[in-house]
Amino acid sequence: MSAPWRVEIHRLPVQTSNTHRQAKDIAVTAAKLPADCETKDDVRAEIDRIDQALLTLFAERHGYVTRMAEIKTDPHEAYDPTRIEAIITKVRERSLDLDLDEDQAELIWRTLIDWNINYEKGIIAARRRAR
Repeated sequence: MSAPWRVEIHRLPVQTSNTHRQAKDIAVTAAKLPADCETKDDVRAEIDRIDQALLTLFAERHGYVTRMAEIKTDPHEAYDPTRIEAIITKVRERSLDLDLDEDQAELIWRTLIDWNINYEKGIIAARRRAR
């Protein structure tokens, strides 16, 4: 199964911490498909474009993680094993659909989830100490 190559992201509002900013237009539409890249520079340009789009999406996701930490009242709420395993199952299934190594995707998501759990715990604990 081939991966879809045409995805566009434009003007995503990004919130990090308590600041709001408008993201630049980030076009994820491939300038060249992988098979059309003839040089290392061609490939690197596409990887750089994708990396920028990923960073924009991670920043957007981080805004929601921050909001979740604001909603939760106890640091123990940050770790929800049932939710984590449901996410991992979904990631593995979607990875297979995209012809992506599901073990690699799982590793990336578990790392992201672990980081988010620690971040949420810190926010929640700091808020509780400030009371």
